[in-house]
Amino acid sequence: MASPPESTKTSLRQRLLARARERWPQLTTVHVRHHGAFAYVAGELADGTTLPLFRLRYNGSATSWGFAIYRASHEDYENSILPSGYPFGTPQEALDCACGLYLNDTTAWQPRRTNGRDH
Repeated sequence: MASPPESTKTSLRQRLLARARERWPQLTTVHVRHHGAFAYVAGELADGTTLPLFRLRYNGSATSWGFAIYRASHEDYENSILPSGYPFGTPQEALDCACGLYLNDTTAWQPRRTNGRDH
């Protein structure tokens, strides 16, 4: 697997930060570190606590990534399915899924409605 280009790494961080500001006020920032084709994402709370959230796998697209949730009970990542039913999706979907779990807000898993249609 190829590593994402620098432009994709920058875009990923910007997308995650924008979504965190929009939907997750509990997070003061989002940390992204890269290792090969993987991006490891953690959220930082106001008290300075850092929560590992998920891992993304680069598949050649800046908008669709493989998803693995962080399992605190095992201190590892497990390939997972997003609420959409797919094992891949946007970085924003991954952030919503993980924050829904770790910040205890299951409304993040409900389909978004736009113009009367589910998305």
